[in-house]
Amino acid sequence: MTALLFVLCLVAVSGVAGLIGSIMGLGGGIIVIPFLTLVLGVPIRLALGASIVSVIATSSGAASSYVADRLTNLRVGMFLELGTTTGAVTGALLAGLVPTRGLYLLFGLLLIYSAYSLFQRRQQELPGPVEPDRFSRRLNLRGEYYDQALGQRISYRATCALPALATMYGAGIASGLLGIGSGVFKVLAMDGLMRLPMKVSTATSNFMIGVTAAASAGVYFARGDVNPLLAGPVALGVLLGARVGAHLMTRLRNTFLRKAFIPILLYIAVEMLLRGIRG
Repeated sequence: MTALLFVLCLVAVSGVAGLIGSIMGLGGGIIVIPFLTLVLGVPIRLALGASIVSVIATSSGAASSYVADRLTNLRVGMFLELGTTTGAVTGALLAGLVPTRGLYLLFGLLLIYSAYSLFQRRQQELPGPVEPDRFSRRLNLRGEYYDQALGQRISYRATCALPALATMYGAGIASGLLGIGSGVFKVLAMDGLMRLPMKVSTATSNFMIGVTAAASAGVYFARGDVNPLLAGPVALGVLLGARVGAHLMTRLRNTFLRKAFIPILLYIAVEMLLRGIRG
């Protein structure tokens, strides 16, 4: 493979990763890492470094559009980041002390259950009337946005802030221990526990994953795991794909996003179960 073809492949695949990542509220790592390691034969540590760059690029490309459209709830995002970052630090401290095989199996089964719950709510366009608990009301976790697909302004309120924060803490631990992205858990917590519209959940997750990735990117740079010749084309492709995905997502219905999220959940769940079985 020539150098030009290598770069074009990277940009094209990374563009798809950025597109899907920005719409679903996930980093592009679930596409970028398998492609780099299995197809192009890139060492895993360099693939992880490029993945971190792709997450930051996805967040940067989509977050500005989502904030402008008022889809991102900054108050919810910064509140939940307290749990994610604290959990990530805990996971880093526990790394090497806790057997990860059982954790892979546990989180894989939890994701399968989450996919089943999401499937049951696949036709739900909006969460319906939500009565916020006292803590959520005190934090004023609410917002509104104009839904282009429905042609109306949507007002919403969040609930179950503390259970969602605890979920984010667990997601942060899993991310630190197992080296997995916590974007999928962020979306599930906001959609299932806090009862936010799916668009708000994915948009806010996009903002959050960028903050989390930026915090850990320095470690990858210091270790020399970020190869500019690899990370550059990945960042370019992801950034372009994320910009397209951000404009596309505002025109999609919440039900479509929820249905599209289910196979991604199952894919990640199966991958984690296989890692747990193989040990």
